Amino acid sequence: MDNYRFILSGGGTGGHIYPAIAIADELKLRHPNATFLFVGAKDRMEMEKVPKAGYKIEGLWISGIQRKLTLKNLMFPFKLISSLISAGKIVAKFKPNVVIGTGGFASGPVLKMAARKGIPCVLQEQNSYAGITNKLLAKSATKICVAYDDMERFFPTDKIVKTGNPVRADLINPLQRVNEAYEFFGLSPEKTTLLVLGGSLGARRINQLIEKELKFFSGSGIQLVWQCGPGYYNEYKKYHSEDVKLYDFLNKMNFAYSVADIIISRAGASSVSELCIVGKPVIFIPSPNVAEDHQSKNARSLVLKQAALMVEEKELDDKFEDVFSDLNKSDERKKLLSENIEALALPDATKNIVDEIEHLLQI
Repeated sequence: MDNYRFILSGGGTGGHIYPAIAIADELKLRHPNATFLFVGAKDRMEMEKVPKAGYKIEGLWISGIQRKLTLKNLMFPFKLISSLISAGKIVAKFKPNVVIGTGGFASGPVLKMAARKGIPCVLQEQNSYAGITNKLLAKSATKICVAYDDMERFFPTDKIVKTGNPVRADLINPLQRVNEAYEFFGLSPEKTTLLVLGGSLGARRINQLIEKELKFFSGSGIQLVWQCGPGYYNEYKKYHSEDVKLYDFLNKMNFAYSVADIIISRAGASSVSELCIVGKPVIFIPSPNVAEDHQSKNARSLVLKQAALMVEEKELDDKFEDVFSDLNKSDERKKLLSENIEALALPDATKNIVDEIEHLLQI
């Protein structure tokens, strides 16, 4: 049998969407006759990104709970009930062999309704601190694929499999098309290129930092590829120039990594996994506004292995220029960071996860 049917659900940010797409791509490679359906949250970025990757998606009327009392919070019970009903209909109609959830609010109703029907469910948790949706779904899941040790804090031990985080296949061996990448961005191979990533939605504090340091970068002979996020593009597009290539979102991440000599990034789990595979010198600026401060923990674990540098948001004004200059001027340090971060890569994560899914197909 090769005409399997898979539902994949995860979204809200690229950290949930791209792992799901990577898993679907590997499943499709192994099972060309399989049928795929993604389920996401209406009006979130997955409704655009998933079709671009070549997959069909349906949207649920669902969103997360805000940290303060808002109208959206008052609507949450109605959205949840609506989403459970819609998810139940989707599962009943599509009849999947396996359902895969990669985090995000939309995955909750889908996996819950699938589990009720006895359909095997696989969770993929990217972070060292499990997300609320995956924690709630743990009892319903058949297998839980994780990227960090000590996840027994959140999930049943007998369900956990350490696989690593999936990354997009085109990020492996990013230097293969480096000349094409320089042409794509219109950059000079003779200059040092800084790649700035604030996550798929952008990061206000990182954008403020880059704006403040543009003269510093120019004086240091640095050219930039700067992903500022869709919500910030209009504010910063005036800086797009010969040496500053500004994007709301980078669809050619393999090209961006190819040209990068130094990378500034948030420290979300998916970003860390990608950067380990890419093997370039990284300065992490963790977001302080995440559960259990897990981005700082992610970054610090690499810093302790001399695999990356970290500057906290509260230290940017005092420390950033010195940290950047010291790194930029030292080829030896750049080489050390590159070698050490690449040594932490788990490039077979996607294959490992799909192996677990295939085991369930045999049950």
